Amino acid sequence: MTLSLPIQHLRAMKQQARQGGGPERVKAQHEKGKLTARERIELLLDDGSFREMDHFVTHRAAEFGLGKNKPLGDGVVTGYGTIDERLVYVYAQDFTVMGGSLGRAHADKIVKIQEMALKNGAPLIGLNDSGGARIQEGVASLSGYADIFLRNTLSSGVIPQISCILGPCAGGAVYSPALTDFIIMTRDTSYMFVTGPEVVRSVMGEEVSFEELGGAAVHSQTSGVAHFAPDSEEEALYLVRTLLSFIPNNNMEDPPSTACQDDPLRTESRLDTIIPDNPGKPYDMHEVIQAIVDNGFFLEVQAHFAENIIVGFARMNGHSVGIVANQPAVLAGALDINASVKAARFVRFCDAFNIPLIILEDVPGFLPGVSQEHGGIIRHGAKLLYAFAEATVPKITVITRKAYGGAYDVMSCKNLRGDVNLAWPTAEIAVMGPEGAINILYRRELAQAEDPEALRAALLAEYREKFANPYVAASYGFIDDVIEPSQTRPLLINALEMLKNKRDENPPKKHGNIPL
Repeated sequence: MTLSLPIQHLRAMKQQARQGGGPERVKAQHEKGKLTARERIELLLDDGSFREMDHFVTHRAAEFGLGKNKPLGDGVVTGYGTIDERLVYVYAQDFTVMGGSLGRAHADKIVKIQEMALKNGAPLIGLNDSGGARIQEGVASLSGYADIFLRNTLSSGVIPQISCILGPCAGGAVYSPALTDFIIMTRDTSYMFVTGPEVVRSVMGEEVSFEELGGAAVHSQTSGVAHFAPDSEEEALYLVRTLLSFIPNNNMEDPPSTACQDDPLRTESRLDTIIPDNPGKPYDMHEVIQAIVDNGFFLEVQAHFAENIIVGFARMNGHSVGIVANQPAVLAGALDINASVKAARFVRFCDAFNIPLIILEDVPGFLPGVSQEHGGIIRHGAKLLYAFAEATVPKITVITRKAYGGAYDVMSCKNLRGDVNLAWPTAEIAVMGPEGAINILYRRELAQAEDPEALRAALLAEYREKFANPYVAASYGFIDDVIEPSQTRPLLINALEMLKNKRDENPPKKHGNIPL
């Protein structure tokens, strides 16, 4: 049967839109090791689920010859589909069309998808690959960015927002990803910066490459801008799917759960001996996490930034949890500026999306030093304190070893509305460590002693017996129970089950004033 002319025309136009910038530009994209916008969407979403919108949108500009070049779709593919049969909205910038540059029509397409995602309570995923603002459109392109930033902000804490940086993302374009919940950057093919190498060279006289200034390695290890840095686009898109498996569609839903194939009553005898006899000797908190979570699977977030604290997602008896854990193998697990900010943001995300928190604590205090004090450790440390105090989701803390000073308070102590606070027998809970305490309390005696080392050893032993243990805190009710380490998994699962109907509220307010 011969198709009618209108249907033939429709199909021809849609085919034209799907071709992007044409075979030559698609080939150039592939030669850079990059996929096209539509190839990315096909990998990201369930097979056959994508429904594209606004195929036929074109820009309305005429200056600088733009009136003669009006590609269908205007350099961004937008629509909706499913991931594991859950609704998501997605936009993918098409670098093969005008370098993926953002003009007014391009922005309008993204804004439409943002508003639909917010109204329908579904995650929003942005696949960024753009040369930035379309210079030929001037302030109209800048207004488009501002409209996108506004929707990012209004959606924050209501729907999950994930940004994949799969190519260039520079200038004002970086602030939309920065406003979202998670940023994923592919190694070697993506970069982010406010001002590029040429501007840095001309203004500051510094020579720096694109990768050195804003590559995935820099942002996942040094700046903390990126949360994940996979090696390929395929890995990045799979990571989005994995990440969403722990996160609800919106702030009114509980996180998804799965059938648990791991015994909820499983005990781990190796945890009974994981804490070294020497309190100054480190151990790897990853081993504790893997021992207690379902099937040992832990999706770590910002794994290579501020490694003295560990954050990420796991499941306990099939239910999603967020884990915050001090890492005694790095800086002895002390809290510093970067660790405080990293953990605070993760805690606030989990609280916004109803994900219970498990805190594994081994912290000797805040990292000392002039650079930390001058860098604002007071202000930044207060962010983590604020985040835990504000959080109303179930909060369960397990102190494995050290819990000293203000850091004990910050790591979700009972007085910050911790729901269940447990300790291993190896826990040391005190104002400060034994060495520091003895030096202050017995300074005069040690100075006058005939054998100061013998006296110091005796005083340390006495201090440890009286204070560097969990039982004083337990006698006050600040610790709910002292448990055998091997029993940690079943007891955590039991506590989570007990807390599943928890209801708590903060005082009515427009918003708090977190110490930013």
